Amino acid sequence: MTLELFAHPFSSYCQKALIAFYENDVPFTYRMMEDEGVGAEFAALWPMKRFPILRENGRTVLEASIVIEYLQLHHPGPVKLIPADSDLALEARMLDRFFDNYVMTPQGKFVFDALRPEGDRDPFGVKQAGEMLETSYAWLDARMKDRTWAVGEAFTLADCAAAPSLFYADWTYKIGEQYGALLAYRARLLA
Repeated sequence: MTLELFAHPFSSYCQKALIAFYENDVPFTYRMMEDEGVGAEFAALWPMKRFPILRENGRTVLEASIVIEYLQLHHPGPVKLIPADSDLALEARMLDRFFDNYVMTPQGKFVFDALRPEGDRDPFGVKQAGEMLETSYAWLDARMKDRTWAVGEAFTLADCAAAPSLFYADWTYKIGEQYGALLAYRARLLA
């Protein structure tokens, strides 16, 4: 029973899945996309060519959030990334989606735009992404004022999503000093 994670070390979604592996000390084989032959094998498993993907005993699991849920179901450890309480589990999943859709996606707009040729850039889209990040930062700052982690005092799936999201977002669209609670949360995640 070998877990194989097809991933790229700079991908925030791969980092999100890796946090779950490391938090619970789950052994796996890291199938790095740069390694010879891995890219072709990966493309054969998932024609969309988006990572991470997990493979175990012929089963392929797609998407970082689902990889984390799979680990909790089939390789549980001491850190319960999906809370047992139904309402807290729902909150963790909601915030996981928040970090992916309202932090990770707009921060990616800055990166992908910078990689485009000058004539193909999208300044309007980048402006909209910055506005979304600013709104997200304000919402998160208010939310984190009385919490250690995204769903209270326990580290969850939401924090797995938050760590790479906020790590990269602060580089691409600086988190302002007025968001002290959010900056403190980001510092806890990085620690």
